[in-house]
Amino acid sequence: MDAKARNCLLQHREALEKDIKTSYIMDHMISDGFLTISEEEKVRNEPTQQQRAAMLIKMILKKDNDSYVSFYNALLHEGYKDLAALLHDGIPVVSSSSGKDSVSGITSYVRTVLCEGGVPQRPVVFVTRKKLVNAIQQKLSKLKGEPGWVTIHGMAGCGKSVLAAEAVRDHSLLEGCFPGGVHWVSVGKQDKSGLLMKLQNLCTRLDQDESFSQRLPLNIEEAKDRLRILMLRKHPRSLLILDDVWDSWVLKAFDNQCQILLTTRDKSVTDSVMGPKYVVPVESSLGKEKGLEILSLFVNMKKADLPEQAHSIIKECKGSPLVVSLIGALLRDFPNRWEYYLKQLQNKQFKRIRKSSSYDYEALDEAMSISVEMLREDIKDYYTDLSILQKDVKVPTKVLCILWDMETEEVEDILQEFVNKSLLFCDRNGKSFRYYLHDLQVDFLTEKNCSQLQDLHKKIITQFQRYHQPHTLSPDQEDCMYWYNFLAYHMASAKMHKELCALMFSLDWIKAKTELVGPAHLIHEFVEYRHILDEKDCAVSENFQEFLSLNGHLLGRQPFPNIVQLGLCEPETSEVYQQAKLQAKQEVDNGMLYLEWINKKNITNLSRLVVRPHTDAVYHACFSEDGQRIASCGADKTLQVFKAETGEKLLEIKAHEDEVLCCAFSTDDRFIATCSVDKKVKIWNSMTGELVHTYDEHSEQVNCCHFTNSSHHLLLATGSSDCFLKLWDLNQKECRNTMFGHTNSVNHCRFSPDDKLLASCSADGTLKLWDATSANERKSINVKQFFLNSEDPQEDMEVIVKCCSWSADGARIIVAAKNKIFLFDIHTSGLLGEIHTGHHSTIRYCDFSPQNHLAVVALSQYCVELWNIDSRSKVADCRGHLSWVHGVMFSPDGSSFLTSSDDQTIRLWETKKVCKNSAVMLKQEVDVVFQENEVMVLAVDHIRRLQVWNWQLDKCIFLRGHQETVKDFRLLKNSRLLSWSFDGTVKVWNIITGNKEKDFVCHQGTVLSCDISHDATKFSSTSADKTAKIWSFDLLLPLHELRGHNGCVRCSAFSVDSTLLATGDDNGEIRIWNVSNGELLHLCAPLSEEGAATHGGWVTDLCFSPDGKMLISAGGYIKWWNVVTGESSQTFYTNGTNLKKIHVSPDFKTYVTVDNLGILYILQTLE
Repeated sequence: MDAKARNCLLQHREALEKDIKTSYIMDHMISDGFLTISEEEKVRNEPTQQQRAAMLIKMILKKDNDSYVSFYNALLHEGYKDLAALLHDGIPVVSSSSGKDSVSGITSYVRTVLCEGGVPQRPVVFVTRKKLVNAIQQKLSKLKGEPGWVTIHGMAGCGKSVLAAEAVRDHSLLEGCFPGGVHWVSVGKQDKSGLLMKLQNLCTRLDQDESFSQRLPLNIEEAKDRLRILMLRKHPRSLLILDDVWDSWVLKAFDNQCQILLTTRDKSVTDSVMGPKYVVPVESSLGKEKGLEILSLFVNMKKADLPEQAHSIIKECKGSPLVVSLIGALLRDFPNRWEYYLKQLQNKQFKRIRKSSSYDYEALDEAMSISVEMLREDIKDYYTDLSILQKDVKVPTKVLCILWDMETEEVEDILQEFVNKSLLFCDRNGKSFRYYLHDLQVDFLTEKNCSQLQDLHKKIITQFQRYHQPHTLSPDQEDCMYWYNFLAYHMASAKMHKELCALMFSLDWIKAKTELVGPAHLIHEFVEYRHILDEKDCAVSENFQEFLSLNGHLLGRQPFPNIVQLGLCEPETSEVYQQAKLQAKQEVDNGMLYLEWINKKNITNLSRLVVRPHTDAVYHACFSEDGQRIASCGADKTLQVFKAETGEKLLEIKAHEDEVLCCAFSTDDRFIATCSVDKKVKIWNSMTGELVHTYDEHSEQVNCCHFTNSSHHLLLATGSSDCFLKLWDLNQKECRNTMFGHTNSVNHCRFSPDDKLLASCSADGTLKLWDATSANERKSINVKQFFLNSEDPQEDMEVIVKCCSWSADGARIIVAAKNKIFLFDIHTSGLLGEIHTGHHSTIRYCDFSPQNHLAVVALSQYCVELWNIDSRSKVADCRGHLSWVHGVMFSPDGSSFLTSSDDQTIRLWETKKVCKNSAVMLKQEVDVVFQENEVMVLAVDHIRRLQVWNWQLDKCIFLRGHQETVKDFRLLKNSRLLSWSFDGTVKVWNIITGNKEKDFVCHQGTVLSCDISHDATKFSSTSADKTAKIWSFDLLLPLHELRGHNGCVRCSAFSVDSTLLATGDDNGEIRIWNVSNGELLHLCAPLSEEGAATHGGWVTDLCFSPDGKMLISAGGYIKWWNVVTGESSQTFYTNGTNLKKIHVSPDFKTYVTVDNLGILYILQTLE
């Protein structure tokens, strides 16, 4: 070693010995080839951490320059950047000129990329499988920067994950093919909630500076879209590695123009996705030579010197890398026991519990059994404790410190023994260490210790309760995320039902968990543990689940809403409300502001019938033509038929081998068609359930099916992810026509009322119309064009057209894509209108009423809405589902409609009842003035006049003078009135004579609002020209012009003492000004959310408290502000949006407003 390097190491020896944990540093150096297994053992035999560090440095001092570099890099990658900095000046010039860190060929660039991407490190003993690694790298390079899939498939335990990680441990591959980086996701067996969390975590990792969004995606579809944008714009030409994929539906969430490497036991998982696909099969056996190489590395012998028994051991291990590693680790500790371990494997002393498996686990079970038996007696129980770990979950050290009541160093020493013996794996990123078991090891432990599992789960809960209160977990605690995700699981597994109910029925826990991970996982837990929670109190369980699902769209926001205030909006009988009220009263005593919605009525359930025929998500439900029966299908692979009136089950059919995506009655009600992920279309007798036909000509999953509306010549149309539509004649065994033209998955299809046309929607962004007789394409409408703007180049944007529905006369068609509904004229293809449903949801399905102008729309935020297509206004909100709503459909007469959801339920709603409950519409276009004993109503008519109507005298005066429409008016003292108009002027009138007394030319653009100071000497004007002005009634020129707003200034308000003026604009920004000099005092602006104006939209009204210390603002919702600090004190979220005005009582304790749904809110400050 160079003298400079040696001196640097000696100089900083004391600091290094004091801080470093040797086990992880040594792993790097062994991997690099600069430390031997025997040297590692010598270090490990030292009694204390400091002595182990001293021994390691002593060894490095005797080595060469490359060892110094390896040690330096190990410090960097284990998070000891401060210590590495001390050694930086001593870095010698290594003999290699390639820029590589070591003989392993891994450059520091590769290390950094893989570390940042979460790629697992090499196992302690690593044998390269060059042929397979090269094959993977060749397939990856074939992607050539274009979207595509490389699949590594093989049996469990064959080393797929190690091979995937090794393939990207290559400088030229990363630099040439994936300069955007590599991102590793451990997928495993997942349900929808688990997948959403994986996607949320990945999006957070890819957008650490939150430049794209400050809130988590709320559903899988939104997460998929977010991921696509992040990969395209922030991480172009990067590689996504999905480890251990079990199900094809999971891949659809990642099917969005990415380059993907995945490992799986089932190579058919990529059948359902688009793009080039390459496969690398991995043999379940290592091969004799590779197996011997692993053993030789473990026992530190040359392969040729291995004893004869080594060959037989490899044979017994059946070439499994995991099993060979377990035996190798045992032999490293007991090098004379070759014969003994061979006999143990041959005798098969461990009696397997597992029987039904395609993989031969016998050798693994034997090796695991021997390895566990050979553990030191004092640590055996600790390994048993790991039986409670879930698959694909990496556990922070801190969790095990709590479980075992030990210091970090003690726990890491025990865990390192398990890692050394290949009984456990460690994933390290910086100073954070996380441990996990292989899936097969989890199986082994849970079966071996099945009788103890309940007690083991109870133990971890008991230990947790000693250290933590659930709702006080802090996000900066290393173990925080683990407890939020798995505390309920451990309680349920421990059969601690009382504790589980206390946790799940706690507003504190809901607040803490949703703030960190969003509501989806909690909603999933309410479904998962419903059988336990309902035992305690079914109503309470329903209260909390409903609260979460109905407020889910708010609980994913930043800034996070006040959950106590949300709870106060629940019905007074709800447990959520009662807990919120209790907390609010305590916090009010400490100066917190809370509002009671005092005129709220109990939230009535508008659905007439709720049925739960399925055991998993319901994807589709439809009426029979006579409206008497309902058919439904879903993720449980069944078709269900039940009575529409009562929900009584008529048929239950195990319909397909995979999820059933759609079902449809024939017009004569004799048949039901189903289509599935298994690529098949089936026809069933609707009365007997007998299978009539099976069609299997589609090459990918079939997404939709629909019969013609006339039974005269019955045809069935189907659309598939293979991009094709097919027409089937039920009298023929094969497809009648195939329709080519779409370039991506066909999501939906519908025959026109006269059966002449077939409409189809696709992920390629188009709606196509086909001639049903000839199967020729008649028209194509590019829906994608309606979303394009300067910020989204066409090639970047993905617009999936979800569904379509015809008007009863067949002249118009509605189409749903992203968060918009479009209405097209069939004959001209012209756009007749569009409906924008909101920023925070995507449309999942829509249906046109066969009788009127209503459309029912299913949104991703668990709610269903009714819209009047002609007026483009929302008619009703239908809330009640507790998870994603997949489908909606009107009855043939339009009197009712169905909704089907992920919450396993189908709800039947009466159209009139839903509309009636939402039709209490209050109007705000008039103003009322109470003056002594007179009631005066003021209104603006349609010909630019003001009308002043005296109720008692039945007298009406018209005020003429504005050149354009009057925007609004305000009554002054002494029978004067102030009016302002689109013509940019403000006028003062005498309402007794009708004469105009003053005329102020205020703005270039429309005057949007005025306010009068309380001393009646001044007024303010705000305008579409983005300015506000302060005026004196005595002068025709402004006192001050207030500039700075970036949007139309829509409202203004003077404080009671007339010293302050607040102004609000269309960007949701509020400014507070000094009236005397026109200076800006405060800027009040809520945090921006992706794609939405702040404040939920325009600021439409403002009002100061009598003491001038508080300000209330109305917009998309209501906010209270501290005038002194400019910070928000509280937010009240209304059901609708676009609040026009807020009426405030003189004592500033009661507030009245109406939202765009016509719902009245009378709010009172809680005291």
